[in-house]
Amino acid sequence: MLGCSQPLCRDSGLIKIRGDRCWRELTCMDYHYETQPVPNPLAYFMHRSPWWFHQFETLVNHFIELVVPFFLFLGRRMCILHGFLQILFQVLLILSGNLSFLNWLTIVPSIACFDDTSLGFLFSSRPGGVKERVVQMQLKDAAREVRAVVNISFGLLIAYLSIPVVLNLLNSRQVMNTSFNPLRIVNTYGAFGSITKERTEVILQGTSSLDPNDPTAVWEEYDFKCKPGDLKRRPCFITPYHYRLDWLMWFAAFQTYEQNEWIIHLAGKLLAQEEETLSLMATNPFAGRAPPRWIRGEHFKYKFSRPRGKHASEGRWWIRKRIGPYFPPVNLQGLKKFYEDRNWPYPLRD
Repeated sequence: MLGCSQPLCRDSGLIKIRGDRCWRELTCMDYHYETQPVPNPLAYFMHRSPWWFHQFETLVNHFIELVVPFFLFLGRRMCILHGFLQILFQVLLILSGNLSFLNWLTIVPSIACFDDTSLGFLFSSRPGGVKERVVQMQLKDAAREVRAVVNISFGLLIAYLSIPVVLNLLNSRQVMNTSFNPLRIVNTYGAFGSITKERTEVILQGTSSLDPNDPTAVWEEYDFKCKPGDLKRRPCFITPYHYRLDWLMWFAAFQTYEQNEWIIHLAGKLLAQEEETLSLMATNPFAGRAPPRWIRGEHFKYKFSRPRGKHASEGRWWIRKRIGPYFPPVNLQGLKKFYEDRNWPYPLRD
């Protein structure tokens, strides 16, 4: 299940319905847990849920994103229900995937759905306490009038700024993740409009061999801090923290290195064994040794192993199959012109 932020859930919900037939056929959750950017341990088990449960999840997602936002306009009780459902939904998303701080931030505006009365149980009722002071503040005519003016002013501003957003919402060519005004107060948002059906990974490998084409060359793998690599490493749980490089590697895996020149930039820094770059990695197979002479990118298809299956009994969380090369072997000298053409600082070995 893939979340969003308050009324913009309608954007996210519609972009799903329009963007990928699996959302309409209720099959997207058959793939999501395995192919999401950075799966966590619970995703490993959720992926094996029965088909009917995945369909139920997709229906719940559509209900939360397409129906529940309208609860905001249906009175106090429905507004509170909206806040409760949104927070519950985001908690479920937090537990089932490492979607960085997105879901945590979505919880914050949801709290505004609860008024003073509904949250009163959290505060002491003793004389002079928070509850009594809030009641006295609300009874003051001046405070009430100021609050009404502020609320109406903000409401009119948001309504005005929302015009292009609503028009985009109704457009069959709906645009995702776009700001329509310099204040960036009201924007369009959409996550996972389409779902990748297979997981591919770029694995960076280095060798000390003089000839990268030598069949006896030993290629050693770099592991990232959280993204899949080592088949026996348990998926991590890092939310709300965000490993940006791991996330970018997920995007790079279903594109080409020509579309992601930064990955060649990364290879050059690994060839130079730059400490700042290595700090972004989980392992450096050349630690305490001379830097690698060559680095290459290999392309693999990854799948979750089956719980209690053969591979799982061997300690493997993942199964992989090589697709082919992602980018050819490169060395530091050969990358010099590549760096110069882009005005990038040329990495130097210590």
